[in-house]
Amino acid sequence: MTDTTDYTIAAQTEQGAVVVAEVTHSDLTEGGTTGHGTVEHIDPNEIQVETNVRTIVKVDPALVASIREFGVLEPVVCRRSEDGTVSVRMGQRRVLAAREAGRATVPAYIVEGDDSTVTRLVEQFAENEHRADLTEPERAAVFQQLAFEGLSVPQIAKQTGVKKTVVEAGIKVAESEFAAKIATKHEVTLDQAAALIEFEGDKEAVARLVQYAEDAPEQFAHELQRQRDNRARAEVVAAECAKLTEAGFTILESRPDSYYDKEHVSIRDLVTAEGEPVTVEDLATVTPKFAHVRSYYTSDPDVAYFVTDPKGWGFKKLSANGNVSGGMTDEQKAERKTLIANNKAWDSAEVVRREWLATFLSRKTLPKDATAFVAVGLTRHRTDVASALAAGNRFAAVLLGLPEPEGYWSPSPVDTYAEQPGKAAHAILAIVLAGMELATGRYTWRNPSSTAVRYFAQLAAWGYPLSEVEQIVVDAKTAPGDEPDDFDAEDFDPGE
Repeated sequence: MTDTTDYTIAAQTEQGAVVVAEVTHSDLTEGGTTGHGTVEHIDPNEIQVETNVRTIVKVDPALVASIREFGVLEPVVCRRSEDGTVSVRMGQRRVLAAREAGRATVPAYIVEGDDSTVTRLVEQFAENEHRADLTEPERAAVFQQLAFEGLSVPQIAKQTGVKKTVVEAGIKVAESEFAAKIATKHEVTLDQAAALIEFEGDKEAVARLVQYAEDAPEQFAHELQRQRDNRARAEVVAAECAKLTEAGFTILESRPDSYYDKEHVSIRDLVTAEGEPVTVEDLATVTPKFAHVRSYYTSDPDVAYFVTDPKGWGFKKLSANGNVSGGMTDEQKAERKTLIANNKAWDSAEVVRREWLATFLSRKTLPKDATAFVAVGLTRHRTDVASALAAGNRFAAVLLGLPEPEGYWSPSPVDTYAEQPGKAAHAILAIVLAGMELATGRYTWRNPSSTAVRYFAQLAAWGYPLSEVEQIVVDAKTAPGDEPDDFDAEDFDPGE
């Protein structure tokens, strides 16, 4: 028969406050420890930590901070041996954290129990296996309630030991029925759920982001930026289509192929009666007239114009003597599709990468191999680094979170930043990273240089999650000194 006697436990804090909690004997002895016990307040340094099923014990700094401020709120379960030694059976992390926090005592529920290895393992397994963490929506609700109680985000972060960004995200999720539903139904973090709020109503984007959150969380930031860029491009296209519709154009859903589509003729293949290229202005009185709009960037749209009866409007079609290209093969179309997709992906990855660089350089401690990386950057890759130096460290200042110099020859805030104690290493690393970053572009994934290969491989080693298009660069494994041939600017049309 299970003993369900209730016990009132008073945990004394360093400040003298008493934390009272009602606990049941069955709660504290679940798993096989039997008999009535007593609650005692014991110096955590005098409690022996038994061998535990958790072979690697990680004491979270947040737990230490919480115990330092509030004490151990839930008694640990201990066993006293015949020689008087008290051993913790359940709650070793709380004991270790209390030691680190400098707590004078911890509440311990001392029980009689079997000291056999089998019993210990079964009890510890049950205690750890069936412990359920708060769900993300539950965490969000706590943050929201604390905010209602008048606590600021920094105060909530301090009190709970959670990062401010997570607290802010949690409050957003709690205030959004849409985000709360996503967080309940899917395995997403609070910051991921908060990011999804901006895509409410876009089922396709939400579905892809949730998929990345669950299956490839390290790639979530990249997919998030891609979706933002897709939305920005769609907005550019929609705005341009509205203007063209008002001007009398019929908007085509897909761009006609000049080789296969004989009905719609591109004005790029036409000249006026005087032999001049046909312009948009020449279509002022033409009807019907058509347009197709797409956007490779998140700013200017790419518009193509078409007519169906060029001869009737006095236009002449260019002959196929080299002035008009023939249709593309299926292989060429596939290559161009890949080119366009990877170029767009590169633009999105660049945003994520540069945000990561800024966060990386804000760390108090740099990686141990940062000095070696800088040395190689200033020697083998000096050309790219020199370009950043010549530009007055403008981009290095941006990465360091400093004001960007107003003019090309203006003094750089990096100059005075580097003079600060402990900032010299950050300054020189920022300069090298800025030079190598500015040497990248849409062409990099197609023609990786040895500098680019080393650069992206190093970022990955430092914890940056490479996107698929950036991984192409690392996989190229260009040998040092084996630089690619100069590329033809025509092969890298900004429109691609």
